[in-house]
Amino acid sequence: MIINNMYKAFYMTLALCFAHLSLSAKVLLPSVIADDMVLQQKEEVNLWGKAKANTAVTITTSWNKKTYKTKADDQGRWIAKVSTPSAGGPYQIDISDGELLTLKNILIGEVWICSGQSNMEMPLTGFYNQPVSGANDVIAKAKISTPIRIYTSKNEYSKTPQDDVPGSWGQHTAERVAQTSATGYYFAKYLQEVLDVPVGIIVSAWGGSKIEAWISEPYMNSFPEFDLSFLKNDQKSEYPNHHSPCYLYNAKIHPLKNFTAKGMLWYQGESNRDKPEQYLKLQKAFVANMRAAWANPDLPFYFVQIAPFKYSGKDGIEAAKLRESQLWAMQEIPNSGMVVTTDIGSEECIHPPDKEKVGNRLAYWALAKTYNRVGIGYSAPVYKSFQIDGDKIKLAFEKPIPTGFSATGGSIKDFEIAGADKVFHPATAWSADGCIYVKSDQVPAPIAARYAFKNYIKTDLYDDRGLPLSSFRTDDW
Repeated sequence: MIINNMYKAFYMTLALCFAHLSLSAKVLLPSVIADDMVLQQKEEVNLWGKAKANTAVTITTSWNKKTYKTKADDQGRWIAKVSTPSAGGPYQIDISDGELLTLKNILIGEVWICSGQSNMEMPLTGFYNQPVSGANDVIAKAKISTPIRIYTSKNEYSKTPQDDVPGSWGQHTAERVAQTSATGYYFAKYLQEVLDVPVGIIVSAWGGSKIEAWISEPYMNSFPEFDLSFLKNDQKSEYPNHHSPCYLYNAKIHPLKNFTAKGMLWYQGESNRDKPEQYLKLQKAFVANMRAAWANPDLPFYFVQIAPFKYSGKDGIEAAKLRESQLWAMQEIPNSGMVVTTDIGSEECIHPPDKEKVGNRLAYWALAKTYNRVGIGYSAPVYKSFQIDGDKIKLAFEKPIPTGFSATGGSIKDFEIAGADKVFHPATAWSADGCIYVKSDQVPAPIAARYAFKNYIKTDLYDDRGLPLSSFRTDDW
């Protein structure tokens, strides 16, 4: 009995020691607040973490020698806003609750969130038997002096919103670039070269994930077709973890939402192609959710239309319908833009190897619409309306209207028209006055037209800035 009491006293003393160490430990920060990070320039950016409960926390920024003060709450949580200057660095930040913590090698510039499924997650090294075109040359030329910084979160999921997601910032080394999202990296590289400022990308993506997994519970509650009861009890989700509603928002978005960013990039949709009508509603909810999370109702949102791939068969149209929903989403979501990829798909691989075009085209949107660079082509013409003209159909397009269309193969192809029997036939097409005309000898009285409206098709029709047209249709059959 005496020995047992001695053990109890020993373990009680040990527990008190650990408790004391915990109380006296220096400030704890989320993974995304760390050495080598990039902070958004000319903003009131958030810094946050944990400290001793009810203790004053001071923050000193080296770029202006200013000290900010805040206080941890009963749970030790604190958050503060600090002012950032124009782009530059490196700088450091001192944070203290009585014990000093110093963050080093911090740059000030432009910060973008990159999310989605595997086509956003795919690193420059590619996937097994699925390379990224030209990546080895890019990796070999990576210089640590290039002011691009990369944060990549690990794949985790959760029923409840989390405060942190494991991940780390890295500098522009060959090793780090090789493991970085190819789409996100090419965007950052293009933006950095044009703006000549540091660029940071925060990559939080998961291959195969569905969009509903990236949406928070309050926003998913408006979709009664999803049973969310598993979030309230010990019940296991009936979905795979990367498909389960709210799981990825909770684990991979919520922990990042306080990190001030300029905008968001999104490449996802392949896993939702079976329900295109629902996807349009989900994507609109997702964007509203992200803008609420970042407390910015005008947060720029640029996304990538899924690329052509054979799926159930190259002549099927389920993927074309999803691309159509994404096209509608761009038209219905303010301050959004869509990259068209009808020219770079791969019939046998769902991960197109040409990620440079994707990243560059995302950068065109950002440069033109977010950074107000005039003269840049960023949006391919979008189908607007059709008019039947005897044995042909005239197709009109929304602005920006090009001076003309061009087809790399010479003649314009990939158009089809149908008559009252609703059977589509290949059509001859030509452009004039910013419009496209289509006709077929097999359809003397056409009533509908389609362009590239199949799962897999490799198009070669571009506007005068070299941007491809999205697949579209005039019918709703």
